[in-house]
Amino acid sequence: MSLPTTPAMPMSGQRFGPTITTPIPERPKVVSHSRGKEQLSLGVSFVSGGVAGAVEAATTYPFEFAKTRAQLQPSGSRNPFAVLSQVARQDGLRSIYTGCSTLILGTTAKAGVRFLSFDSIRNLLKDDEGRLSPARGILAGMAAGAVESVVAVTPTERVKTALIDDAKSGTMQYRGGAHALSVMVRQHGISEVYRGLISTTMKQSATSAVRMGSYNILKEMSKRRNLPQNSFVAFSSGAIAGVITVYATQPFDTVKTRAQSARGASTLEALQSVICTGGIRGLWSGSTMRLGRLVLSGGIVFTVYEKVSSILSRRD
Repeated sequence: MSLPTTPAMPMSGQRFGPTITTPIPERPKVVSHSRGKEQLSLGVSFVSGGVAGAVEAATTYPFEFAKTRAQLQPSGSRNPFAVLSQVARQDGLRSIYTGCSTLILGTTAKAGVRFLSFDSIRNLLKDDEGRLSPARGILAGMAAGAVESVVAVTPTERVKTALIDDAKSGTMQYRGGAHALSVMVRQHGISEVYRGLISTTMKQSATSAVRMGSYNILKEMSKRRNLPQNSFVAFSSGAIAGVITVYATQPFDTVKTRAQSARGASTLEALQSVICTGGIRGLWSGSTMRLGRLVLSGGIVFTVYEKVSSILSRRD
């Protein structure tokens, strides 16, 4: 005989009727900050840096010309405008752009390599919050400077300096950048284009470390203070970084210029020549001209870089 079936009693808290399923909220996605939100593709870094370098070189070249002339002729005027005025009167206005095309091409290449190298190394050195410490920023800048010196800076600086020195001496053995390069290689081999490599690498590593490191510190400070990340802030930060860079690295630049003159000299010979003709203060020869250029160039190059990288990143 079958026993009557007793309906199952509801468990505590259970109700009869249709089951209502309450959706379980999804866990919020965890966004990794190990590389930071500002990581750029290497292609964007290279193109943005190259455009920034070309604009900066074309805009500030007269200051570079005056600085180089002052370093090659220590007894002359230290006023960049006086140097430019004298050269323009004697040789014409076009003469102050001697070697300009070489520098623009070289600066385009070296700025592209610099930002490519810096951004690559910076991405590796960022902390878990996407920030770069001052020490790591300086290290990234130093490594980027060494790379750009070997790849682009030394050959173009050698040709540019030789052209300016050749025009000053009046011999005019070079008809332009391409001709100067071919003569150097034909007469002395490819090593002649890399004359002054050590002094240039020292100068470029120090310059890039101070410049990129300073800009990185200023940029992080502006973010912590919630300043708008616009062109004005970028230009101001770049200009301040340029001032710091000039006085911290000028001796390297002076020795490099003397080593890469048309006559040429080793790094040690160039250092001895600078001290013999101008004393210790001679190591800072041309700093006023370089200051004018790097204040402008620092503001221009970082502003253009940030703007172009922003535009290209939006298209990705």
